[in-house]
Amino acid sequence: MPELNKKYFLPTSKAEMENLGWQQADIILFSGDAYVDHPSFGSAVIGRVLQDAGYKVAIVPQPNWQDDLRDFKKLGKPRLFFGVSAGAMDSMVNHYTANRRLRHNDSYTPGGRHGMRPDYPTIVYSKILKELYPDIPIIAGGIEASLRRVSHYDYWQNKLLPSILVESKADMICYGMGEKTMREIADRLNQGEKISAIQNIPQTVFFSKEEPGKEDIVLHSYEQCLKDKRCQAENFKHVEIESNKYSGKVIWQSTGGKWIKINPQHPPMTQEEIDKVYALPFTRVPHPRYKGKIIPAYEMIRHSVTLHRGCFGGCSFCTISAHQGKFISSRSKESVMKEVEQITKMDDFKGYISDLGGPSANMYSMGGKDIEICKKCARPSCLYPNICHNLNVNHSKLLDLYKSVDKNENVKKSFIGSGVRYDLAMAATGDSKSDHVNQEYVKELITNHVSGRLKVAPEHTSDKVLKYMRKPSFNLFHKFKRIFDNINKQNNLNQQLIPYFISSHPGCELNDMAELAGDTKELNFHLEQVQDFTPTPMTLATEIFYTGIHPYTGEKVYTATSEKEKLAQRRLFFWYKPEEKNQIIQDLKKIKRFDILKKLFSRPTESKKNYKFEGKSKFRKITDSGKF
Repeated sequence: MPELNKKYFLPTSKAEMENLGWQQADIILFSGDAYVDHPSFGSAVIGRVLQDAGYKVAIVPQPNWQDDLRDFKKLGKPRLFFGVSAGAMDSMVNHYTANRRLRHNDSYTPGGRHGMRPDYPTIVYSKILKELYPDIPIIAGGIEASLRRVSHYDYWQNKLLPSILVESKADMICYGMGEKTMREIADRLNQGEKISAIQNIPQTVFFSKEEPGKEDIVLHSYEQCLKDKRCQAENFKHVEIESNKYSGKVIWQSTGGKWIKINPQHPPMTQEEIDKVYALPFTRVPHPRYKGKIIPAYEMIRHSVTLHRGCFGGCSFCTISAHQGKFISSRSKESVMKEVEQITKMDDFKGYISDLGGPSANMYSMGGKDIEICKKCARPSCLYPNICHNLNVNHSKLLDLYKSVDKNENVKKSFIGSGVRYDLAMAATGDSKSDHVNQEYVKELITNHVSGRLKVAPEHTSDKVLKYMRKPSFNLFHKFKRIFDNINKQNNLNQQLIPYFISSHPGCELNDMAELAGDTKELNFHLEQVQDFTPTPMTLATEIFYTGIHPYTGEKVYTATSEKEKLAQRRLFFWYKPEEKNQIIQDLKKIKRFDILKKLFSRPTESKKNYKFEGKSKFRKITDSGKF
């Protein structure tokens, strides 16, 4: 792809605006991320959607909030409004580890440089803009604002906070995926309406002078939640249920004596609507202002394709459904193939598509067999505690898409980098044709779309903990591993299965982690893809972490909250590291798990000839039959 002129991008400076012949922008977007004109970056998507609607849109990426505020002044006032987003990640997850320690890099910044955005950019940017331009509406969007739309527990401050509307001084929040909402806001303001008079746009949150209606949901006030954690737990249940409905109800919460109104979400985007978004003229590259600098997040997705949005998995620690929704919006095959063709023409394309995926890689084109049943459903997960009988789990369209992409003469191979729900791929449907297709999908995935390592997420080995996670039994992982190993053997492949696990999740005790260590040792895994549970706003697990109560049952749930407890659990992932051995032994003795001690640290009786070396000190036991 030839070097692009700045005129092909949304303008980021006064000079770029003047080169386009603009005296004033209609809308100015402020983002905590660098400006990458790619459909995986939210600000670029919203900018292109508004541009397509006929508006003059400029963008200020990563403004300096610590100097004389020249970045906030350089483009002047927009005609309609400012849009503010912290970026593609919640800024606090971006900045800090699960132990609240500062990270040393930022993947969404040129050179991975840390410190180019503040904590809570939504608040910082909005307050500055409101002080400089009090008469210009501010619309906050992106995941940080979206997940903080009601009272929420903030792990980094360790306290319950009100809706982010309160401190940010923004006029309105656009929550969730904002293309339709942001365009409607722009159209209404363009028609001369005042922001304070706009009360009925879906997926918006704002202070309202109206009163709740009879059919609306009225939450406990923020002040009540501060006094009683049970009120906060009850609030979460209502919010999650309404967020997972096809058509939710209006939600209200009183904060500081004022009503905050939360309008329900739009229906899922149609295929035509989502295709139109991905057909917009993205250059797919960072703005020329970053010439010569590497933006790590872009490097990961530059040759990837998003097939769909939404996730019906409903994992209790995940924010995807709270932001993107439970219902899947899938692109057409034609739309995907056009983007693949566009990627193949990029200068740096070497023949490999890095990911054909989505929030969960294998939910493409799936949904309810009878949509009318779905419209009445409020289940947070279509997969847990069992796979919904109304869910279409046939992988045929996805299988066809994989094969079609690989038929492109310029594509050597396409990989699946997004997480795969193996419980979905292995689901028994009772229909022999669907079951056969799904078996073919698993075979196709393993033989042709794994880049040496397939990452899956069992998350834990304990059924008790998995219940709190809304994940299937670990027995299903054993079954999938046998399938994975057999397909590798049949095709003479030497690929690894890499499982993800979480420690310190609500409901997880040290005993459970001890058993996880023992179970994974028996499988001969030296765990790499692991994380300590990090509470993030608007997840079931976070509400349990903060309140100590399960919002749906009212039961008290143990959670490791102290740094000492969390460290003890996390340490058990790394039983194979010599520097962790002594402390692990002490911890296991305290809980009288001498059986796990013996399992982890007793010397094997077999000789090394009964093991196959796999690199990085990984061994896999070989049975007498020669099978793994």
